[in-house]
Formats: sequence, C-alpha cells, structure tokens
Amino acid sequence: MSTLPPCPKCGSTYTYEDGEQFVCPECGHEWRAEADSAADTARVYKDAYGNVLQDGDSVTVIKDLKIKGSSAVVKVGTKVKNIRLVDGDHDIDCKIDGIGAMQLKTEFVKKA
Repeated sequence: MSTLPPCPKCGSTYTYEDGEQFVCPECGHEWRAEADSAADTARVYKDAYGNVLQDGDSVTVIKDLKIKGSSAVVKVGTKVKNIRLVDGDHDIDCKIDGIGAMQLKTEFVKKA
C-alpha cells in the first residue's frame, strides 16, 4: 500500500517521488510535499487597506469600475452587501443593486 499522496490535479494514485518532488506519471503534474501542507491553510483575503474580509461582510467600492461588455460603471462609494469570497482571478462574488451579479477584486474595495 502506497503512502504517497494522490495527484492533486488528476487524482491518480500512481504518484512517485523524484528527489523532493512528487510526480504524476498520468498527467505529468509535479509538486512539492511542502506545498500540500501550505494548501491546507486557509487563504486570508484583505481589502485595499489591509483589513481582513470574511463571507457576509459589506464593502464599499473605492474606484470607478467599468463593466466589460457594457456601458455601465460601478461608481466610487457603491456599497456591496453580503459578499462571498472565492478563489480565482476575482476574489469576491456579489450582487450590486441595479447591475446584478458580479465578481470584484479585493484591491478595489474597502471594508464597510
């Protein structure tokens, strides 16, 4: 029975060690053992001023934001309630009154 972790990319159980790295022969993914322990820690989301954000917080937009594919703009000072933090390019999922569902980056908001 193997004590090596499965591949985080494809889930294959046929991983092997290559020095300090693990390698998946099925998809070719390589990763370090330390990366697994770092991935288990929760990511901390911070606003433009360094305040820690959590799910359900309210934030205020600090810069006019153009909406791609539309002529609409999210104005400075727009308050966004009940945010949801997600991984990815944009960190916040939310609904803005008059605009609808959006994704925002934490660098353009401050905690309200």
